[in-house]
Amino acid sequence: MSNYPYPIIAREGWPFLAGSIALALAVAYLAGWAWSAPVWLWIVFVLQFFRDPPRTVPGSERTVVCPADGRIVAVERARDPYLERDATKVSVFMNVFNVHSNRSPVDGEVKKVWYNAGKFLNADLDKASLENERNALWLRTASGADVTTVQVAGLIARRILCYVKEGDRLRRGDRFGFIRFGSRVDLYLPPTAGIRVELGQKVYATETVVAEL
Repeated sequence: MSNYPYPIIAREGWPFLAGSIALALAVAYLAGWAWSAPVWLWIVFVLQFFRDPPRTVPGSERTVVCPADGRIVAVERARDPYLERDATKVSVFMNVFNVHSNRSPVDGEVKKVWYNAGKFLNADLDKASLENERNALWLRTASGADVTTVQVAGLIARRILCYVKEGDRLRRGDRFGFIRFGSRVDLYLPPTAGIRVELGQKVYATETVVAEL
């Protein structure tokens, strides 16, 4: 995860890009370049959707960084359904124009991974956190703080990718997964965490500080 190179385009997008370019060239060869224009526009969308820029990691080991690009749609007291504890929930909604690589919010060990099949409601809705397809990671920091990170599928997001397993160790900003085509990431933090974001704020994976533990 931490050694993942930054080739501008995320590896998840390479098949889409290769197939689209092949289709555009085939259409241009058979029908002319003008007819292939819509396919080239699609290629531009693929390029922007699967971009995967490197990020600078701020703060210290007690800093919680944002796991995804997007907009803050929830900052509230909640019940962590995975660790069955009271928590502060911070949710980030990603639209199709955001970077969709998911990054570790803390330095810590993956204690457990849960996958739940579910619906594909609009990820901007609160009930998406409990009803949509989702994948959750329980991360424990060196100081003993527990952080739950949940990848949530959206209305058109039909593929959650997670590359870590129980026992793996992550550093803040390490790339652990990807969600294709619009989605949401929820963070469940200890109630004592000092929150540094607010509703409606635009945030960036790794570079935005969400909280201090």
